[in-house]
Amino acid sequence: MNTWIAIGATALGCYAVKLAGLLVPAGALERPLVRRLAALLPVALLAALTAQQTFADGHALVVDARLAGVAAAAVVLVLRAPFLLVVAAAVVVTAGVRAIGG
Repeated sequence: MNTWIAIGATALGCYAVKLAGLLVPAGALERPLVRRLAALLPVALLAALTAQQTFADGHALVVDARLAGVAAAAVVLVLRAPFLLVVAAAVVVTAGVRAIGG
């Protein structure tokens, strides 16, 4: 029964957030600061998620093959390669480091 309470509370919370977003006046959304924050927020959230998935394992800080893959992706990204090549470089380097026991 506790699971259904959590599901109901989550659904109500999501609806409340959506409703709050719809009730914001259009003039408030046209401000330059709000537009800039709305443009930068997804990038910051994605960077935080990437860092958390790369360096965390439960409650411990971990440095392993994933770090090498992210570093390789960063290098290829700086070289302005296409996105698929960036992902492929990360995959190949991570697999290679894991294969050699890193």
